[in-house]
Amino acid sequence: MSLSRSPSPVPGGGWASPGLNINSGRSSPTRGYTGGTSSATPVMWESSRLKKAGGSGYPSFQTQGSGFLSKHMRKISSSLPRFNTSNSSPYAEKEKLGRGRWSAQNVPLLGRIRGLMGRMGRKMKIRLLLLFMLLFCIIIFYNTPLVYHWRRTSWLGGGQKFVIILAANIGGGVMEWKGAREWAIERDSVRNKKKYVARWGYDLEIVDMSTKKRYAHEWRESWEKVDFIRTALRKYPKAEWVWWLDLNTFIMEPSYSLQDHIFNNLHKHVYRDINEYNPLNITHPMTEEHLDPDSRSPVGDGNVNSVNLVLPQDCSGFNLGSFFVRRSPWTDRLLDIWWDPVAYEQKHMEWEHKEQDALEQLYTTQPWIRKHTGFLPQRMINSFPTGACNENGNDTRIHYDQKDRDFLVNMAGCEWGRDCWGEMYNFRELSYWLNRNPWELFKEEFVAVIWFKLTGQKVKL
Repeated sequence: MSLSRSPSPVPGGGWASPGLNINSGRSSPTRGYTGGTSSATPVMWESSRLKKAGGSGYPSFQTQGSGFLSKHMRKISSSLPRFNTSNSSPYAEKEKLGRGRWSAQNVPLLGRIRGLMGRMGRKMKIRLLLLFMLLFCIIIFYNTPLVYHWRRTSWLGGGQKFVIILAANIGGGVMEWKGAREWAIERDSVRNKKKYVARWGYDLEIVDMSTKKRYAHEWRESWEKVDFIRTALRKYPKAEWVWWLDLNTFIMEPSYSLQDHIFNNLHKHVYRDINEYNPLNITHPMTEEHLDPDSRSPVGDGNVNSVNLVLPQDCSGFNLGSFFVRRSPWTDRLLDIWWDPVAYEQKHMEWEHKEQDALEQLYTTQPWIRKHTGFLPQRMINSFPTGACNENGNDTRIHYDQKDRDFLVNMAGCEWGRDCWGEMYNFRELSYWLNRNPWELFKEEFVAVIWFKLTGQKVKL
């Protein structure tokens, strides 16, 4: 078949490549084609000419992937997973044999992360960095032991200003050895206080209130709290307030700090006129003419900063199962008078409640003590269970109320005819139930319920 008979794309016959012409005498194409003219213009392919002239090389209606949709389609396609096919796959591309296909399994984790970060924009990287820093700060400052230290500082939490003294019966109870229930009560009470101080940065002093002859001349069980308070004030020189707690107490709301719950607004919570609630029927204020105006005033000088003793009252009078004492010269004087051996020798047989009755006597007869004493509503720091002070039924001023989320429960007097361990256990479980975190709520209110409906078995997660 003659090449001259083939159709030619060049006007006048012949091929654009001179090497294909019969009379060219060459086995390879020449550099140019004259096209029947004397000029030596080099031959250029159509696509090359268009590119040199700045043309797109594509029809005018195509976008070359520069549009919004095409860009995002490329991003989507590049993020899709790619699958590795073995050499035996029937879908292998024969023209690309030997190249192999990219597999995500062969790329190390660091490479994947770098590839993912490379496809992210600058704004997205900044947002992820800020989110990471926020999560890091939350974990460091709220879920590690560092929370105890930064909440102790005066400019962040001020926890070092508070010391909790917990009266424990190490080794044996008062006048008797402890059984299994007594050990369980002490274990739960101590654990409860340790968790609380670890959360808010307070100091905890656990003291031994078991029956021992500590002093050469007398037995003073339960009176020892006066001596322990003086020791704590010396041991913790930065402490401003000392909070005394009996063993049969349980902090129901560990999320309440003492600062937010009481002391940041002490002037709103404390009352100094005992006539607001006066179960002892103490005459107040004193009216003797020789007294100064502050001593004859029902509210003293009216300045909350002069209150150095804060305590609640129950149905029978002062209650020292939970009370606060502030560091001050007045406090030193009170502790000395309160601990006076002479008063103890003369009155300890008459005072049924020992140091509590002694403080009531001092408040009744000494005007200088009234001026610096304040009272808190009992349920604010010393709620009772329904079994205590129940001669008149449930008293909203005294007894614990779950709806109001009272701060602390004191199982006062439970050793006289009530079940101390039963009350402690019930309030411990109630506190846990009221203070569940979101994950615990999800497990118990969703997963456990579904499991019960499927199997009919109750499970505690």
